[in-house]
Amino acid sequence: MRRLWKGMSSYTVIGIANTLIHWQIFFLLSVAADFSQASSNLMAFCVAASFSFYMNAQFTFDGKTSVANYALFLVTMGALSLGVGHVADVWRLHGLLTVGLFSALSLVLGFLFSKYVVFREHQV
Repeated sequence: MRRLWKGMSSYTVIGIANTLIHWQIFFLLSVAADFSQASSNLMAFCVAASFSFYMNAQFTFDGKTSVANYALFLVTMGALSLGVGHVADVWRLHGLLTVGLFSALSLVLGFLFSKYVVFREHQV
C-alpha cells in the first residue's frame, strides 16, 4: 500500500500550484470572458496541466517522458475536465463547485493515471 502512494506528497505540492493556476484561468474565462464552464475548465486545465506535467516529470516520477505521453495525459484528463464542465453547465452548478469537484477528481485520478500509465516504469 505504501508503494502505491509513493510520490503523492510531491504530486500534491505541485497539484496545489496547478490548482491555483487552473482556478484563476477558469474564473477569468468563465466570469470575465463569459465562456461556458466546459470550455473554461478545459482551457484552464490545458494551461495548468502543461505546468504540472513538466514539474511532475522532473520531481515526482523521475521518468523520461515523451510528446506521446504528454498528449495522452492531456487528452485523457482533458476529457475529464470537459465532462465535469459540461455537467456543471447542464446542471447550472456554481463555478466554485465545478473547479472544486474537478480538482478533487484530478488529484486522485490524475495521480493514479500518471503513476501507472503516463510515467510507468518499464520492466526490463
